Amino acid sequence: MADNVTSLFRSTAAHSPSMAALTRESDGAGPVDFCIPCNPYFPTPAMFEEMAGRLRDIITYYPSSADTITAELCGLLQLPPQCVAMGNGSTELITWIDHLLVRESLAVPVPTFGRWTDQPMETGKRVDMFPLQESSGFALDLAQYADFIRARGTRVAVICNPNNPDGGFLHKHAVVQFMDAMADLDLVVIDESFLEFADAEVEPSVVQEAMLRPNVIVLRSLGKNFGLHGIRFGYLVANPALAGRVRSMLPKWNLNSFAEHVVFMLKEHGAEYARSLHQVRRDRMDMSGQLSSLPGLTVYPSQGNFLFVRLPVGAEGTVVRDRMLTEHRILVRECGNKIGSSSRFLRLVVRPQVDVRRLVSGLEQVLYGTSRRGAAAPEPAAGTGYSSGTPAVDRLVSRTNGAGTRGLAAQAVGAGAPGLAAAPSAGTGIGVPLPAAVSAPAVGSGGGMPMPAAVPVGVPQQVPRPEPLPQSLAPVAVMAPAPPVTAPTAPVAPLPPMAPVAQAQAPAAAAMSGPTPPGVPAQGGLTAAQVRGITEPGPAPTPAAGWPHSRSWPDAAGMT
Repeated sequence: MADNVTSLFRSTAAHSPSMAALTRESDGAGPVDFCIPCNPYFPTPAMFEEMAGRLRDIITYYPSSADTITAELCGLLQLPPQCVAMGNGSTELITWIDHLLVRESLAVPVPTFGRWTDQPMETGKRVDMFPLQESSGFALDLAQYADFIRARGTRVAVICNPNNPDGGFLHKHAVVQFMDAMADLDLVVIDESFLEFADAEVEPSVVQEAMLRPNVIVLRSLGKNFGLHGIRFGYLVANPALAGRVRSMLPKWNLNSFAEHVVFMLKEHGAEYARSLHQVRRDRMDMSGQLSSLPGLTVYPSQGNFLFVRLPVGAEGTVVRDRMLTEHRILVRECGNKIGSSSRFLRLVVRPQVDVRRLVSGLEQVLYGTSRRGAAAPEPAAGTGYSSGTPAVDRLVSRTNGAGTRGLAAQAVGAGAPGLAAAPSAGTGIGVPLPAAVSAPAVGSGGGMPMPAAVPVGVPQQVPRPEPLPQSLAPVAVMAPAPPVTAPTAPVAPLPPMAPVAQAQAPAAAAMSGPTPPGVPAQGGLTAAQVRGITEPGPAPTPAAGWPHSRSWPDAAGMT
C-alpha cells in the first residue's frame, strides 16, 4: 500500500479515498477508520445479523416507493410526510437544492462540507465564501455573516450546525433569529447532518421552525447517525411547497432496499440508538482529553462526532496522514484540500477508547519519534499542494504557503481580484442584528478558542469573543463563471437583540487571543464543558426506553 497511498489521495480531489479502494490496495483488511464520520455503536451486532439473514431478499427485490419509506420514517419523527423529502444520501438532496432553488449565488462559511462549495460552482453559480478565522477558534459570527451576505447581495445562505470539519455549534435561538433576518432571501439552508451528536442544548434542531417559514430547508443525515454511510439515505424538512418541489424531482425508487429495511427496523431499536449517541458523546470527551495531552497539538471544541485538531508547528498533514496509514494502519482526514483550511489540520472521528489509544500512540511516534522522517518538516516556502478540484479556487489558494483562511483572504483582497468585495466588520456577537440592530454576546461554542495549557478539570473557562476583522483579512468571495449578480435586496426590519447566554468566568491568564504559539503544548486535557463546547454543564442524559411518544425519537429534537 505504501507506494500507492499518495496517488490514492490525489485521485479523490476534495474527498478521501473510499474504504473499498483502501481495502483493495491492502491485504484485504481495511485500516482503523478515523476519517469517515460514522456512529461506531449502531447498528448493533444483532441488527447486523438480522440484516444478513434477510440479505437475499433485500438485494433481490425492488424496494417500496420513496413515499412508503418516507411515511414510515415520519411516523417515528412525528413529522408530516408532506414536509419531508428523502434522498439517496444528503448529497443527492444538495444536488437538487442547487438545481431547483439556487438561481445565481450561494453564501457559505468555510471550511465546511465540500459539496456546499463544489456543487453550485459546478453548475456555474457564484459562491460567496465567508472565511472562519482560526484566531477565533473557527467560530461562526452570525452578525458578520449576515453583513457579508447583504454586502454581496447573495440570494441563498447555508449554515452547517454543527459545522464540518471543526464541530462548531450554534444555539437554536441564534439560528432561528438568523433565519428570520434572512427572510427575504430565496433560500436559507440549515444543514443539521451531525446534530444528533450534540449535547450542548436539549432541543437544538430547527425542523419545527423550518416548516413554518417559506424559504427555509433543514437537511438531516441518516447514514452518519445510524453508522450506515453505504446505504446512502437522508432527508430534508421544509414547508410543504418547498419539500414537494424537491420530492417531485426525485426518482420513484431513489431509496434502495437496505434503506427501507433499516427504516422499518428503527421502531424496535430506539433504546439502542439513543445509547449509541450517548456513548459517542462520552467518547468525544475522553478522546479530546487524550489528544490534548500531546505537546503542541491544538484540539478545538466540537459538538459533532469528530474533532478538529491543529498539528504542532513543523508537522505537515499529508506526511502525517501517509505515515499513519502505512506504518500504523490508521486512516485520518487531512484537511489541506478543504477550502478555508490547510494541511496543518486533521479531522479525527470519535471512536471507542481502545482505538483512540492506538491513534494517540501512532501520533506520538509520527510527530515526536526520533527518526522524524519528514513529519515535522519545515514550513513550506512556496505552494501547499492544495487542490479543490476547481481551478478558480485553486488560483486563489496556490500561493498562500499553508496560511489557510488568513492567507486566502489576504491574497484575494490584496490582489484586488475582480468581483471580490470585502464586507464591513460587524459586531462580535453570535446574534444576528440587521443594520441598526445591536449585537448580542457570543453564544455557546460556535467553535471555541484553541485550548491553552493545563486547566484544572471543573474550572469554568471564558472563551474570548472574536475581534473585528482587519480590512486586509475581511471575508472574501470566490468567483466561478456565472451571470452578473443582481443588486442586493432591501433588508427586512431589525429584530430585537437576543438575550445573552450566560458565559463562564475564567482567570485572565487562561485566555488566549490566537492560535497556540510555537513551543506551547496543550497539556492537561480539557474540562467537560470545553469539550462539549458549552460554558456550563448540560442536563445529564436519561436512559432511553424505546419510542413511547414523539419526544423519544432523537432525530426531530436532536436529543432523547
